[in-house]
Amino acid sequence: MDRVCAVFGGSRGIGRAVARLMAQRGYRLAIVARNLQGARAVAGDLGGDHLALSCDVAKEQDVQSTFEEIEKNLGPVNFLVNAAGINRDNLLVRTSTEDMLCQLQTNLLGSMLTCKAAVKTMIKQQGGSIVNIGSVVGLKGNPGQSVYSASKGGLVGFSRALAKEVAKKKIRVNVVAPEDLWWRCPRHPALQAHRVSVGHTRVLQLLQKHGGLVCLLSCGNKRP
Repeated sequence: MDRVCAVFGGSRGIGRAVARLMAQRGYRLAIVARNLQGARAVAGDLGGDHLALSCDVAKEQDVQSTFEEIEKNLGPVNFLVNAAGINRDNLLVRTSTEDMLCQLQTNLLGSMLTCKAAVKTMIKQQGGSIVNIGSVVGLKGNPGQSVYSASKGGLVGFSRALAKEVAKKKIRVNVVAPEDLWWRCPRHPALQAHRVSVGHTRVLQLLQKHGGLVCLLSCGNKRP
């Protein structure tokens, strides 16, 4: 079976680092991001027969079309990484409803939609593997990130429930909750001291050291 892996949010950060590792191990990748230029840059850097696509994960039709395009060009997806995410750090009383919805739709609904599409394909293949990228703040919370924490906490519950739903179909679902690796400067000055900048190289080093995501996906690279 071809090892086709879709990495949503693959143009930067953890998604980009995972894509590099998966490419090194012989996977055929679909690098999916809202910014098509960024996705193409990563796919080009990886070399080989990889695909770059643009998708808004909060829109179901976009997600469905993306999976159809992947299957047309690479084959059915049997490995999925959900690394697409946004944050709008601010105290809750200063957070607009629009910013709340943007975070929930991208970080939580987006992963639900991509998982829904992937599971349909994986059931037909009688197996597959999904890794959702959460955050430690989804488990413990963080001042100035109440909405972001809620979106990532919801992802944990969703992933656990989905894992139980599809286990008999030989589909694995895991959620990884890393510590904060990098941050954009938030709008609230009082929160700036809590941010640490870590580049893509460091993210890759962490993943290579622990190998966690790739192990969860490949389980020895023999079968999903």
